[in-house]
Amino acid sequence: MNHLTPKKSAFLLRQSGLSIVELLVAISISLLLLTGVIQIFSSSSQIYRVNQGLSQIQENARFAIEFLSRDLRLADFWGCTQSIDGITNNLPFTAENGVIDANLNFDAGGLNGTESTGLNQSDGILVRGAFGTGLVTQPPFTNLSAVTTITNNGLNENDNILVSDCTQGDIFQITNATAGTSGLLSSNSNLSKIYQADAQIFPVRTINYSIAMGLAGQPALFRNNLELVDGINSLQVLYGEDTNGNETPNYYVTANNVVNMDNVISLRISILVQSYNDFLTSTPQNYNFNGVATVAADNRLYRVFTTTITLRNRIS
Repeated sequence: MNHLTPKKSAFLLRQSGLSIVELLVAISISLLLLTGVIQIFSSSSQIYRVNQGLSQIQENARFAIEFLSRDLRLADFWGCTQSIDGITNNLPFTAENGVIDANLNFDAGGLNGTESTGLNQSDGILVRGAFGTGLVTQPPFTNLSAVTTITNNGLNENDNILVSDCTQGDIFQITNATAGTSGLLSSNSNLSKIYQADAQIFPVRTINYSIAMGLAGQPALFRNNLELVDGINSLQVLYGEDTNGNETPNYYVTANNVVNMDNVISLRISILVQSYNDFLTSTPQNYNFNGVATVAADNRLYRVFTTTITLRNRIS
């Protein structure tokens, strides 16, 4: 038996579902709320990607400038001999590796540069010299073709090294196979003198910086053909030349406009660093690099970093 009154039956029938209008209103409100949530998420995600890109740019720039500054400051260091003019070259032709030029001399000195020949019209720069704090020779050399025993020297066969006693120096190649830990360091030829216990030994190296395409498909800074840090789009170098001997640059010019590379006492280094990811900006970024206003070819972030480096071994 049905005990519902007509009024109760009518009430239950009215609450049995939603009308099309009510459903559309509910869906519209939900869509508005969902759109707002998506916009907030998208905006937060983009802000995160931009901040991450800026962080990567700053980290890569600091790393690159630190390496460049450290190596370039040591250009033209030849122990306490002060100048490469007081050093005798004893390297064989097979040891020609940038320490000497094709004519087996030091005409190129401790600094050289190439102008806009690399990736993205980047400059290249090369520094030569002795590195490290020096190994003390104890006891004196035994003869003109052998170097005294040095314990824990870290040197290896075929390494090029400099021996200097502040009056003159010799560069030679190690020819014995036991030099890595201790032993008599033999020369491939007679040195210019028998050095005494006050002489020091330094590794001699050439370091070449350039920009090339890295393993990750990003332009990168290379050091002696080994990838050092990626995201470095371009490297530009200006050379501060001192023409009157007052240890102050008279002007800064590109490598092909340097009158005498031996007169360069400081370098102005500029690097253009890009973000790893594209589409971080809504439109291509405008930037000024090396005095040239440029519009980026993509939507990456770009930043320019500049520093001036004094060549310590070319000033008193």
